[in-house]
Amino acid sequence: MSSRRATTIATAITGSLLTASFSAVMILSGTASADDRGPGSSKGGKAMDAAPAGVKLTTLLPERISVDNSSKKTAITATVKNEGTKESGELNLLVVGFDGLKVNGVEGCSAIAEKDLPPGSNSGFTCSVGTLAAGKSKSYAVDATYDLSRAGKICLPVMSADGKKTFWQQGPVPFGTTNPSPNAPATPLLLGTDNKPVAPGGDTLPKTGVGRDVLPLGAAGAALIAAGAAGLYWSQRPPRRQARRG
Repeated sequence: MSSRRATTIATAITGSLLTASFSAVMILSGTASADDRGPGSSKGGKAMDAAPAGVKLTTLLPERISVDNSSKKTAITATVKNEGTKESGELNLLVVGFDGLKVNGVEGCSAIAEKDLPPGSNSGFTCSVGTLAAGKSKSYAVDATYDLSRAGKICLPVMSADGKKTFWQQGPVPFGTTNPSPNAPATPLLLGTDNKPVAPGGDTLPKTGVGRDVLPLGAAGAALIAAGAAGLYWSQRPPRRQARRG
């Protein structure tokens, strides 16, 4: 293959990856932004413990990502935002992968030890967000791989710095496609869509919806985070809505 043709193909692949994702950022070149107003979705998110008065926390994930069919690599932007009228106080953001989606790195964040990962997850990172002023957000470039022969989910809990409260949790929410593209350079995936695996027998995989996956931080995890560790203990309990404020 001539170098000119190889360059043309590489350019086309790069273009398709960028076009297929609203806000995907490659981990090697991306940086955390203190005021990211780029497009994103809070789909699959829910309020947990009540936030301080005047504080309204949410997270955003891109509506679409793209997985390289050869390397299985993908990039995701995870954003935490304070939509309230007062400063948030010190916060932590966790980025956790499940099933076919594995989080390999989050810029500026620390890996959670394997023994401390939530049950059912395969990877996770904890990020010290600091304090978010009213209307401000902070974004993190997430480097991940996605095994398209499986379903895949991601989870973004937002917690107090001491880990005792989980104010907001997005997910575990699936990325997936109902139209696999094994022969294409890349496969676009949609947020909130159950993945239809390429491999035979994929239809027998369990659903990847969020109904059974409410994973607030438990007391043991709070103690570990307060001590400076990234460990977690996640327990099952129904979410609590924040009180409505005028």
